Amino acid sequence: MPGPDGWDDDADATDVVRGVPFRPMSVSEMLDGAIAGIRRRPRTTLGLSVAISTVIQVASSVAAYFFIGDEARDEVTPEVLLESLGAQATLTVLGLVLSAFGILLMAGLMAPILGRELVGLPIAPRQAWRDARPRLGRLVGTALAVMGLSLGALLLPAVPFFALIAVDAHPAFGALAGIFGFPVGIGLMVWLYILFVQAVPAVVLERRTVTGALRRAVALSKGRWFRTCGTLLLALLVTVFMGFFALRIPFLFVQLVFFGDASGSEATMGALAVDTAGRIVSWSVVLPFDAGVIALLYMDRRMRREGFDLELRSRGRSAAAITAAAAGAAGAAGADPGGAREDGFIDLWRTDPVPARPWTGANP
Repeated sequence: MPGPDGWDDDADATDVVRGVPFRPMSVSEMLDGAIAGIRRRPRTTLGLSVAISTVIQVASSVAAYFFIGDEARDEVTPEVLLESLGAQATLTVLGLVLSAFGILLMAGLMAPILGRELVGLPIAPRQAWRDARPRLGRLVGTALAVMGLSLGALLLPAVPFFALIAVDAHPAFGALAGIFGFPVGIGLMVWLYILFVQAVPAVVLERRTVTGALRRAVALSKGRWFRTCGTLLLALLVTVFMGFFALRIPFLFVQLVFFGDASGSEATMGALAVDTAGRIVSWSVVLPFDAGVIALLYMDRRMRREGFDLELRSRGRSAAAITAAAAGAAGAAGADPGGAREDGFIDLWRTDPVPARPWTGANP
């Protein structure tokens, strides 16, 4: 008998209370759903987030230490390091790029978690990794493609500015090139990032190639770019508040108290270690939130543009029953039950014809 969410909750369906509504979502529901996904699966989401954040922030800190060379080890104090605007700006850009790349990776890893939550399927231990592992290489490639296209769009309009500086042209020409070039580059970067950001969940859930996922993102974003931009902007505001004001400030106080007036390489290393720990803690919390919003944007577009929720409900049974039936059919043919359950879940999201499975002799 159909339940309140539209599913036929028969005896084979799993009774799961969803933290994400299985219907087109408002902006606030996507933000709440990202938080609910972390709260309902803290070990999985935070475990992945800590691993990604640690790698990214340690790499940023190593770059920060060696970026200023021997002076950091011999003469530069933490106070001077903070006052070095040029170095800080460069390191900030590097950190933002690495963090954005980490968010994209996390979005791909969280897509199966929120996808199972969305359709009411249970999430077994390490299930997210089993869902994402077959496309891990393409996930990394898609994230690199999204970042590369966005950063390329940022740098391309700035080429005249750097070219005029290289040939010692009149400063007025360089100023004009910079005034017009950099805003255009920033606008193109934002436009392309938002246009392609949904490629990351698509490459994992729909088992697409990198180029296929990028084309899929363009199709899903058609006519809804500003809504996607507004949602990600709200998520960014939440990230800034949680990541800096709520979580980073205690570590900044520790830096000022213990290393504010100290000098020497040991003080520099100590301040950098405290700052690294603060960034790992803060990004470990905000990373799955931002990634969850991206994954839910993709799912919302699937429901709004293609009626994904209506298509599953038209089958007359719950997603748990559909995937269980697929697992039973493959198991009867001698397939591995665990792999069949994974395929059954992924097949719910795929839009292209599923290739024939050799062990069944069928082309579903």
